[in-house]
Amino acid sequence: MKRRKYVGPTDEKTIGKRLREARLRRGLMQVQLAEALGIDQSLISEYERGVVRVHGSLLAGLAKTLKVSADEVLGLKAQRANGSAALDPRFLRRLQQIKKLPKRDKQALLRNIDNFLKGAGVSTNDR
Repeated sequence: MKRRKYVGPTDEKTIGKRLREARLRRGLMQVQLAEALGIDQSLISEYERGVVRVHGSLLAGLAKTLKVSADEVLGLKAQRANGSAALDPRFLRRLQQIKKLPKRDKQALLRNIDNFLKGAGVSTNDR
């Protein structure tokens, strides 16, 4: 009996693309994700490019760190819609830093942003 090569429901490049998208939605750089997992940044790059197959236990760590399910990464389940997916990762990183500010500083920052947007002719309906 001749053995056939197993072809899974998705390939490494597709999994890598999903990992990259999830990382960017979180506003993380590869080096930050690597540090969170205790691995080298070059390995994250290889996973995202689909050069290396993700080991099962690492897949669980990636999913947990990126706050997605392993099924989403593997393509067994549709990816959750995320309104911040289109945001620039630099904005997401800054938003994470802003979360750490005291309430009073956050309010002052929002007033500055509103004034800037108003001066640029952009409507702010979030008051």
